[in-house]
Amino acid sequence: MSINILKYESDIWRTADFLRGAGIKESDFPKFMMPFFALIMVESRMLREVQSLEESLGRDNEDEFIEMFTVEEVAYNDYVVRKNKTLKDICKNDKTFDVDFHSYLKAFDHETKFLLGVDKGTEEEKFLDISGIAGQLKKKRILFDTVKAWSEIDLTPFNNSEITTLEEHIKRKWADISAETAGEQYTPDDIIALISEIIATKIEDNGKFLTIYDPTCGGGNLLFGVEDKIQEIYPNRPTATYGQEWNGTLYALAKIESRFRKDTAIEYGNTLTDIGKFWDKSFNIIVANPPYGVDWKGYEKDIRNDTTQRFVDLPSISDGQFLFTQHILHKLADDGLSIVVHNGSTLFSGDAGSGESNIRKHFFDKDWVEAIVQMPTDEFFNTGIYTYLWIFNKNKPAKRKNKVMLINASELYTPLKKSKGKKRKEMDITNRHKIVQALTKFKDNEFARVFDKWHFYYNRQSIMLTNIDENGKAIEMPIKTSKDGEEKEEKSIKLTPTKIIQEDLKFDVFDFGIDTIDTTKYKNLEDYFENYLKPLIAELDYKEKDLKVYTNKIFYWYDADKETLIEQTKKEKVELGCGKIVIKASLKKDTKTKLPKSINITVELTKDLQKDYEIIPYNPHEVKNQRNIDDFMAKYVFKPFEYLDNVIGVEINFNKVFYTPEKLRDVTSIIADLDALERELTNLEKELAL
Repeated sequence: MSINILKYESDIWRTADFLRGAGIKESDFPKFMMPFFALIMVESRMLREVQSLEESLGRDNEDEFIEMFTVEEVAYNDYVVRKNKTLKDICKNDKTFDVDFHSYLKAFDHETKFLLGVDKGTEEEKFLDISGIAGQLKKKRILFDTVKAWSEIDLTPFNNSEITTLEEHIKRKWADISAETAGEQYTPDDIIALISEIIATKIEDNGKFLTIYDPTCGGGNLLFGVEDKIQEIYPNRPTATYGQEWNGTLYALAKIESRFRKDTAIEYGNTLTDIGKFWDKSFNIIVANPPYGVDWKGYEKDIRNDTTQRFVDLPSISDGQFLFTQHILHKLADDGLSIVVHNGSTLFSGDAGSGESNIRKHFFDKDWVEAIVQMPTDEFFNTGIYTYLWIFNKNKPAKRKNKVMLINASELYTPLKKSKGKKRKEMDITNRHKIVQALTKFKDNEFARVFDKWHFYYNRQSIMLTNIDENGKAIEMPIKTSKDGEEKEEKSIKLTPTKIIQEDLKFDVFDFGIDTIDTTKYKNLEDYFENYLKPLIAELDYKEKDLKVYTNKIFYWYDADKETLIEQTKKEKVELGCGKIVIKASLKKDTKTKLPKSINITVELTKDLQKDYEIIPYNPHEVKNQRNIDDFMAKYVFKPFEYLDNVIGVEINFNKVFYTPEKLRDVTSIIADLDALERELTNLEKELAL
């Protein structure tokens, strides 16, 4: 089968020669090729259905045959089914081709015409827009040659599964040349195989109906690929597939494919906002390769107003991966299994308390995460980054409860002899088997480790530090006794300043009134305050040695060398401890006119407080967790502090788990190399001397 696939891949791609010759940009090839690829898929499947029905029922009564054919609810074309006139036949006469081709397209049933985009109005959804594309090719005088080239590609020997595999190769080429095509949501066949093989270990060939769903199904490769492989492994397990796609072209391809499969429903629309699709269903299996690194600004309002309770929190607006994943787990049955492809950001992006961390924590709190597999780089056609398979299981076996396995499969690959876009590596059956076996055994090995899920939780403990001077002292605040006898520390020491001095600046702080400002420079007191005094005070730095605040007989300043506040008189100097001098200014208004009449300047001495946080390992037992925090603080924090809020976060760090330190060379070999270099330099010097 692989030889045939390669043959048809090259035949299909040769149809692009006409586009190239007509000056059509290579990045636009998918737009011009997809409608005709869909057309030959539809025709080949109709011909297979005709042949199958003829073999089972015969064709003695034509009307009865046509009626039976339409009952199957697959695509119908009167030219093909009743008249036995195929696309290849109408290309035999170039003189009647235009009329025949138009009649051929019009002969399709309503839904197929709808998906192909036959004669769609300007305001209608055109999906594959075959009429529009045909019109453009006709203007360039290559329509007949293009259709004739496509008509010679015979796909009737292939069954649904084989054509799905063929689609993989074609869409991969489209993905290489256009970021706006299937490459955005395209999953390679080896990854589809791995996902299917993992699923197969979780289910049985018990004859029960299996529902499979992909909320971002693209052209259907992942969804139908998994279905075909599951049926191949478990031929007695009936399946039903469901998918949704927002890209009109990809939806049309998937929808056309679905019409030739039993128990399949593909819907058009945005999974995140169009909640009416499959609203009443949950699914046994959900697979998805949702778009990553794509923002959700365009439908932010709908997401924030969502009433389905799908979203426990919202991720960064720049990346909607976790929106899709939350939707997936909302639709997953209580005993369901889901495998979702993500990039690395969903493992660690966002601090504790952020949307991403809260979403991860929700998944772990529910104990839905069974394993995460790090895939090799260069596995996908349009990106070279690391990707990850999140394996969610809502029905974990008892021995796996509150456990999570990490699998580092980054080195489990076979290099491709020839790159396919950015895909340079392939996970062959041997390496896939290693991953499946690791998941089945669920034990540590050289590339996999099992953890208690709590291993990935952490405390983000916020604290308020009190900075201290070189002697470990902070300024002491006065103690105030409340009416009920409770003693409480004041927040500051309030001074009654008389003047403030810094460098060339010197001003008294009393009676900044209308009479004391320069009215030639400032309109009024408010103008003086806003445009001169307020900015000036904002720039004052109490840590500068020459800033001094005077009261009656005492002045205060900050000794930066000792990091302490100084209280000084003519006779003595007292070190108060580390603290801050806070200078403020405000307008004082007349009680009658409510107009500014003077400026009030105040000075306070306060503790030098600094908000900080520490990342501390988490313990699920509350008392033990607090003890961990206390022990950590006692060991690593040497300043006085107060606890603020503690937020629990979840993060997965593959690099930390699977880090292998570089092996250092021994000293003897290094010395030997240095000696050899020294001898070489000596010899060179001798040669130069000659």
